[in-house]
Amino acid sequence: MAETALTNPGESPARAAGWQGIADDWSSDQRAFKNVSWGKAMMWIFLLSDTFIFSCFLLSYMTARMSTTVPWPNPSQVFALEIAGHHIPLILIAIMTFILISSSGTMAMAVNFAYRRDRVKTTALMLATAAFGATFVGMQAFEWTKLILDEGVRPWGNPMGAAQFGSCFFLITGFHGLHVTVGVIYLSIVALRVLKGRYERTGNYHIVEIAGLYWHFVDLVWVFIFALFYLW
Repeated sequence: MAETALTNPGESPARAAGWQGIADDWSSDQRAFKNVSWGKAMMWIFLLSDTFIFSCFLLSYMTARMSTTVPWPNPSQVFALEIAGHHIPLILIAIMTFILISSSGTMAMAVNFAYRRDRVKTTALMLATAAFGATFVGMQAFEWTKLILDEGVRPWGNPMGAAQFGSCFFLITGFHGLHVTVGVIYLSIVALRVLKGRYERTGNYHIVEIAGLYWHFVDLVWVFIFALFYLW
């Protein structure tokens, strides 16, 4: 009869050596991934895939802009507003950027208060973040309306220069605006669940951190769009 290794109840089982030990470690979620929830891991995988998509869009935009022989529209003129008789370039975009970056601060504070089990402050900060996001989307809708109705920009054409400008602009900013809209809905739902105490019983407050990961990603992507599309 083969001998069986006996261990005391409080002792950990013997770990295999060599490659078998490495395989055992990485195949056990209790060892390698003890502190990472499935929700957080799946969110990171989603954000990684989304990073590839945005990277392809931005690289395609840069390629189209550098390869076209038709002059590219000047962002300082295209995205300017007439306020009190003064032509102010990029003022709307600057405000949009400030609002979205500020929302990262409120989201970070929401995560902090969530782990402190402060439901009221967590809910208020998450709803404030969602309000910032909704304001951003509203200002983006105003920007689109101005370009389409006043400037005549279309996805297939552009009276101010290179025809690719319209398609690149509406695709990239529209895709990002969709992410912001989804984030606003997502944050609002999680905030209301926090207020109702749904996560109080289970202690599953890491869902707020997962929502924060998504929102910070949306903010980070906007930084690249702002730099490459509006400042270049």
